[in-house]
Amino acid sequence: MAQIALTIAGSDSGGGAGIQADLKAMSALGVYGASVITAVTAQNTQAVTAVHGIPLDVIAAQIDAVLSDLNVGAIKIGMLATPEIIQTVADGIASFSGPIVLDPVMIAKSGDALLAREAVQTLRDVLLPRATVLTPNLPEAACLLECMVAETPAEMAQQGAALCGLGAQAVLMKGGHAEGAVCHDLLVSADAILGDYSAPRRETKNTHGTGCTLSSSIAAGLAKGLDLPYAIKGAHDFLQGAIAQADTLGVGHGHGPVHHFHRTWG
Repeated sequence: MAQIALTIAGSDSGGGAGIQADLKAMSALGVYGASVITAVTAQNTQAVTAVHGIPLDVIAAQIDAVLSDLNVGAIKIGMLATPEIIQTVADGIASFSGPIVLDPVMIAKSGDALLAREAVQTLRDVLLPRATVLTPNLPEAACLLECMVAETPAEMAQQGAALCGLGAQAVLMKGGHAEGAVCHDLLVSADAILGDYSAPRRETKNTHGTGCTLSSSIAAGLAKGLDLPYAIKGAHDFLQGAIAQADTLGVGHGHGPVHHFHRTWG
């Protein structure tokens, strides 16, 4: 029996992030990926030129279709765009009892907004308390907390604990936006640092989809039954390999994608 993970997110027509990145990562890690599309973006490695939210009844129908038939082991939630979509997703997964990875997607690698400003409060109130693990980058964490962006590991840990105080069981504070030769991702609970996943920073512009890839890879590990720290360790190692081989792809003229299948080809 295949392990199954579900991604609820937006579509990236360029294939490097969103639903497409999620399904590639899940497949590369040996997990069957199902999907619920919340929005369609016209997007490539340079810009997001259009965003179309999927009708709410269609989003709800997709969730019901998957959860009523497939034995989903974990859910990853990404781009949700509007307060109404957030509420629809929350209602649709209300009876799901498995682990949930919430990636609070707000801004694309190109700098284009993917979450309406008025949706931040809804995300914080409605979905954050459902998260087994929240995976914000440093600007996203600061936005959720309405504070300054963390600049040190100590500040990262403090903000992670504060986000746990809002309801998340654990928070993976991603340090990609910080300074220094080594990037630290901190797994934080309300009262402790549970893990420090570090890696040397790589000189590459091809990092499109890193957040999506990491969160969906964590969901894949959780769908396999791994404990959270081990799921994150496996996802972190997989992503570092995908970043290391990203320059070999040569996709697009902007921020290119990571290489999801670096273990099998290329």
